[in-house]
Amino acid sequence: MFAWSVVMVAADETAAVAALAPALALTVQQIVHTVRSRPAPTPGAARLDASADKEDDAP
Repeated sequence: MFAWSVVMVAADETAAVAALAPALALTVQQIVHTVRSRPAPTPGAARLDASADKEDDAP
């Protein structure tokens, strides 16, 4: 009886994974596409952006 329960749980988990696999694959594909399409930052970009926020003539 216990072995049958284990088989049924394994079959149910396999069915759940098979049903969710397309959504997982699409999510991974979108993440990879986003990471690959992001331009590489330039070394001095952060320094230039931080200095642009300062105001010289603030009261």
